[in-house]
Amino acid sequence: MTINYFEFYDIPESFEPDEALLKKKFYALSKQYHPDFYANEDEAKQQEILEISTINNKAYQTLSNPAKRLEYILKQHELVNEGAKPQLPADFLMEMMDLNERLMEVDDAEQLASIRAEALAVEDDLSNELKGLTADYEMLNDTAKEDRLNSIADIYYRQKYLLRIKESLNTFASRF
Repeated sequence: MTINYFEFYDIPESFEPDEALLKKKFYALSKQYHPDFYANEDEAKQQEILEISTINNKAYQTLSNPAKRLEYILKQHELVNEGAKPQLPADFLMEMMDLNERLMEVDDAEQLASIRAEALAVEDDLSNELKGLTADYEMLNDTAKEDRLNSIADIYYRQKYLLRIKESLNTFASRF
């Protein structure tokens, strides 16, 4: 059984949780389940406390980081998994293939800068679209949330694809 980190902290599932509340819950549980307070307990109790403490740390590391939180929510809804081959929009794929092709033929730093600027513009567009989709997420009903999560997963996979191009850009940048 996997623990739902939002339920663990008793906060609503959100792409933009109350950061102060999250930190407050983390510190309260850190104090409550600190292994040192249970040093005189039996082995089973100490192990239980250690597990809760570990979950608390993992939950906080995940939910306090926007990128990890986004991926976590999508995984919770089984929209992201290792080795998945998502169906990306054809126009996006064409744009990325064009960027990639031009990257392979780049001759100078100026061309590279132009390609980098295009990639950053696409990244900004995706980030802005993502902000719009995640802002009011927790206010939606379940059906609307499911629809919204599919759109968010689409952007997640497009960002992953773009990340590979940005990594190639960095590799090519070292040549100039």
